[in-house]
Order: sequence, then C-alpha cells, then structure tokens
Amino acid sequence: MTRRQHLFIAASSLCAIVLNLPAREAAAQTADRAPAETGMTFSGSLRTRAYAWNWFGDDPGGDYFYPAAIGRVALRHSKTKLDWQVELAFPVVLHLPGDAVLPVPKGQLGLGASYFAANGNSTDNASLFLKQAYVRLKRQGAGGAHALTIGRLEFTDGVEAMPSDSTLAALKRDRIGQRLIGTFGFTDVGRSVDGAEYTFAAKRTNLTLLGGRPTQGVFDVSGWPELSVNVFYGALTHQAGTERAPAEWRIFGLGYDDYRHLTDKADNRPAAARTADTGSIAIATIGGHYVQVVDTSGGPIDFLLWSAVQTGAWGALAHRAGAFASEVGWQPRAAERLGLWIRGGYQYGSGDASPTDERHGTFFQVLPTPRLYARLPFFNMMNDGDAFAEVIVKPAPRVIVRSDVHSLALADAHDLWYTGGGAFQAATFGYAGRPANGATALATLSDAGVDWSVNAHLAVAGYYGYAHGGPVPEAIYSTHNAAHLGYAEMLVRF
Repeated sequence: MTRRQHLFIAASSLCAIVLNLPAREAAAQTADRAPAETGMTFSGSLRTRAYAWNWFGDDPGGDYFYPAAIGRVALRHSKTKLDWQVELAFPVVLHLPGDAVLPVPKGQLGLGASYFAANGNSTDNASLFLKQAYVRLKRQGAGGAHALTIGRLEFTDGVEAMPSDSTLAALKRDRIGQRLIGTFGFTDVGRSVDGAEYTFAAKRTNLTLLGGRPTQGVFDVSGWPELSVNVFYGALTHQAGTERAPAEWRIFGLGYDDYRHLTDKADNRPAAARTADTGSIAIATIGGHYVQVVDTSGGPIDFLLWSAVQTGAWGALAHRAGAFASEVGWQPRAAERLGLWIRGGYQYGSGDASPTDERHGTFFQVLPTPRLYARLPFFNMMNDGDAFAEVIVKPAPRVIVRSDVHSLALADAHDLWYTGGGAFQAATFGYAGRPANGATALATLSDAGVDWSVNAHLAVAGYYGYAHGGPVPEAIYSTHNAAHLGYAEMLVRF
C-alpha cells in the first residue's frame, strides 16, 4: 500500500470518528427553526484598491504603484430544503511593473510582480469567470440541521460555526480562520473549491466535512480551471464555557494531495535534488484550537491556543512538521467607550534543520490566506517565529483602527525565508523560498490600518506597513534594507 493510500485511509478514519462524536448530543437537542424562504435575490459588490509597493533593496523595479479591482455579481435562490447560487467575478489588475521579477535569490519584488508573472508577463489583465455555482440540500432533523453543498464554493477553515459572543467571533474571524484553507480574498482574484461540503449544526456543536479541489486564481486572473490537488477536511466545533466565560474548542483533520508533479517545490535542498524530485506532496494535518473570554472587573480577557502537527510525504522525503499559536488580549473597562483592545502573542511554524537528510521538517501552510496574519505579506507561517503586539480601537461605531508590531525570525537558519499562500496555477508551486544564509533575524514590521463602514453599501479602508529588514534580507538586498506597502480601498455593495 502506498503512502498516499495510508494518508487518505487515516484521513477517512478521522472523518468517520468525528462524524460520530456529535450523535449523542444531537439526540438531546431540540430542532432549530427552519430557515425562511427568501426566494430569488440578486446582489453584487465592487472592490477597488490602489497599491504602492517599495520592496527590500534599491532595485528600481521594486518601487511601483498599480490599481486593481474585482467585481462580483450573484444570483441566489433560497427555499426551506434547497438553496442555489451562481456568482461571477470580474478581476482587473492594471499597470503592473514589468521589471520587478528578478533572478533568484531576489525573486519577485512584491505582489505586483506576482500578478505580472502569473499572467504571462502582462502589465494589464482582466477576466470574467465563475466564482461560485452550487446547490445546497437542507434537512431539519430532531437534533439539528443538515446541509450538503455541491459545486463550486468558497471555503475557509476555522470559522465553520460562529459563537454568539462578539469577542470570540472576532478572534475566530481574524486570528483562527483561514490559517490552513482560505479564499485568499485579499488578492484581486481569490480562490474557490470545486467539491462538496457537509455540515451538521446542533445547538452547541458543529460538524463540517469538505472534499474538493482548489481552483486556479489568486494572482492569475483566469479563475476557471481547477487544479490537480485534492483536499479533504473534517472539523468538530463545540461551544463550551459559561455565560461569563464563554469558550469554544475545535478539532480538525486535513488531507492534502498535490500530484501536479512539479520540479519547483520550495524547500532547502540543493537545486539539483529539488528538480529531480517530481513526486507528489501528500500530507495529513491534525490539530485544533481553544478560545475563551473571561469577564473580569477590569474588563474582558481572552485566550487563544491553536496548534497542528503534520505527517506524510514531501515528494521523495518524509514530512514531519508542526506549528502553534498562543495569544492573549484585554479590553480595559476604563476605555470601553474607545473599544480599546490590547493583544499580543507568539506563533511558530517549524523549519527544516538539514538540506541533505531524508526528512522535510518545514511546516506546510497548505492553502491559507496569509495576509490575515502577515498584513505586509512578505512572510507566512513556514519556518517562522512571530512575536507580536497589537492595539485596536473603535473611535466611532463604524470605524476600526488597528496597529501592529511584529518581531519576525526564522525558526531554523538552515532553512529558507518563505513567501506565498499555496497552489494557484497548474505549473506554479505557490510558495517561494529565499536563502537564510545562516541567519534567523528576518524583520521588524510596524503597521497601521483603518476600516470605515460608512453604511450598509459603502466601506473604505487604508493601510500602511513598514518592515525594517534584519540579516536575512540584508544578505540578499544589500542596500535600503526595508519594505513598504500602502493601499487605499473602497468597497461598494448592492
């Protein structure tokens, strides 16, 4: 039996175990009210951004500006037992830099270079494609609601069930969701999944199962094709705690099989060894999270733990890796009118200690939305240690201001400095690595952003981030060792 067969037998067994866990509790739950029939609805959105990049180093191609937009229109129909939706997307990315893709190790100088390379070295790109098209079958049982969605859909891990507590919901949305599977919605194309999703929702428990293939997209404006990558996911989420200390836990299993047989796997092996290895990447990830909010006299305090371990095959190598995140936050009651929220924590993704052994130890982030955790996206959770502090304030009911400081270091000096967010083209691996040159200090990132929901139909946002590079980028970009990203955004919904 092959390693891939062992992997998916294990993943299937995990899903079967998870499937049976809520059965006893479900029998004790009362039936939720059936969803209302809304009939046919039409909706859409248009998001426009103007980006300004200045990448590490003094290469002229690393300093550029470009505008982009994505329009989405959807037709939905909802009944008690059946929903369906068809949604089209129209991305436009213009004035991309033609001189921002350099030979290794400098590589692509920011995301403008990524769009340019992904679209046939074209500076102006636009497309129309099917973003979502699915049918959802629903049934209300004695213990909860069942739903089966089949077709092209968007999926993010970690947010299968949203708690009623606003702090827990915000933590799940911003600090747990999309760590391993995400829509990559920050880009002007995004990612969908062709497959099927099953959910069982009881009063306090949610079971979600997913099987499918990611679509092309992210930086490639043509989002029609699906990729030769299989993804299987199962998660059990449970609302726990008390009224004054609500909590939630989740356990999950994720199977990933990339059989595109690429020669550009991003790892720390010599180039000849990487090129010769066209074997599949077949990885199983098992993990979970726990979040809790405790109401104290000085204000709510929140705790977050997330962890994952991995096993499987990285082409010809055995894969063994892990990652974790630990965070704490405080919302001082004395500053309740400002909505002040002070948070901090540390996240870690393992690296590989040797480029010549038979083991691959770099944590693989699968198909995430990296920008949620790297707001200036020059790093991700692969071979990374990230100690951060952040302050969030709400000076007005519809305005949120956030500022972060991150101290970033590679987990292992023998490994690479990784960027990227997973498969998005048939012939592109989706991650890139630059040499560490024996160093670990990556950068100190300071940033600030503001989001203003003007009304139900209009929102505007702005962001600026500055990264002061350490010895890792300094060895590659010898002068002007800093990176900048700023953008302005407007989102219109109709």
